[in-house]
Amino acid sequence: MELNNQGMRTFLVVWGGQFASLVGTGLTGFALAIWVYQETGSATQLSLVLLAAQGPQILFTPIAGALVDRWDRRRAMIVSDVGAGLGTLAIALLLVGDNLDIWHLYIALSFSGIFQSLQWPAYSAATTLLVSKEQYGRASGMVQMAEAVGQVIAPAVAGVALALGGLETVIFIDVVSFLVAVGTLLVVRFPQAERSAAGAAGTGSLLSEAKFGWTYIKERHGLLALLWYFASVNLIFGFVGVLAIPLILGFADEVTVGSVFSAVGVGMVLGSLVMSVWGGPKRRIYGVLGADIVLGLALIGFGMSMSIPIVLAGAVIGFSVLPIANGSSQALWQAKVEPDVQGRVFAVRRVLAQAAGPVAMLMAGPLADRVFEPVLQEGGVLADSVGEIIGVGPGRGIAFLFVILGVLSIVFTIIAYLYPRLRNLEDEIPDFDELPVFDAAMGPQGVAPEVAAS
Repeated sequence: MELNNQGMRTFLVVWGGQFASLVGTGLTGFALAIWVYQETGSATQLSLVLLAAQGPQILFTPIAGALVDRWDRRRAMIVSDVGAGLGTLAIALLLVGDNLDIWHLYIALSFSGIFQSLQWPAYSAATTLLVSKEQYGRASGMVQMAEAVGQVIAPAVAGVALALGGLETVIFIDVVSFLVAVGTLLVVRFPQAERSAAGAAGTGSLLSEAKFGWTYIKERHGLLALLWYFASVNLIFGFVGVLAIPLILGFADEVTVGSVFSAVGVGMVLGSLVMSVWGGPKRRIYGVLGADIVLGLALIGFGMSMSIPIVLAGAVIGFSVLPIANGSSQALWQAKVEPDVQGRVFAVRRVLAQAAGPVAMLMAGPLADRVFEPVLQEGGVLADSVGEIIGVGPGRGIAFLFVILGVLSIVFTIIAYLYPRLRNLEDEIPDFDELPVFDAAMGPQGVAPEVAAS
């Protein structure tokens, strides 16, 4: 990777700080989940605490995107880190004073979540300004590698810290990680995004600017198709996140569950590392669609096999391509969307992607318990047909659902490829640096604004 330009060096400094913050946040999230369950013994209380952290973040994201486009991106990231850190610090002070109750977490985590909604659109939009177009895929791979490594090491480090020093130690580490992230942002400077015709057209009240992200995407059919394609795939993998544990427990023990999830993390790290070095295929859309075909095949394999080595291998291989799909998509959006509106546009992407998760959570349990599991028990409707192939008993109905989800993923990908506006979006939608230069007085390259807007 070329490191001889100032922008990439700045990106690497910021990446290091955000990596530290990400690990710290992961430590606190894992440790608080354990603390809440140990204090209450209630899965419902745990789910409500998680909802308190995620709900406000999702709801505020469109406004956060508009603020990111109004502010300097470095400032937005500093505000995000400081605000989230204050929420964590409040929890620490209550804990030290032996005054921490569950309802305090609802308020503190909601407060932090609002500020964290600034992070992703600001970080993504800042990356566009810092690295060259050829390095978008590599930069995205590095960001995903930080997330994957954080997911792998945070539970282990949190477990050790809880055992040695309790929840106070974990939260202290998190606060320090916020200080590291803010410190790196204070020593760097970001270039300013140039005003574009799209940015000028999207200027208005904060609410209208928040809505502009959706308007922008809707007017570009290829990007809209890519967004809905990812929403459908995210819905499928939302089911996987809910049902993977009961599927594995149908033929193995808790240790195997942990091993499979570790294998997923290893696959994510390897794929992110590959993406960081390689940068993805030159034709980005092939990186998106090709990787999702592999993921679909991995889901089918999970459902068809009860062999632990095969499942472990499938977890590594299947999830090693996920960073390639995500990185290729991110590079596409960064290249096609003008930098001064990326905060708003990327915020809309984030909301729709996250919205698929709760929908899948609501559907997965009832579908598994009431539809798929009964038909593949001994004497079930499909026991003598599908059961002859994938087996019968606990978890095999979920296994059949995994096969269906894998097939659907492949079908959706084929349909996406056959849609010309999506397949050819790289040709039909120009890169932002190929667009006419915006002139405030005359519009793009001397064209009067009223003509340009017609």
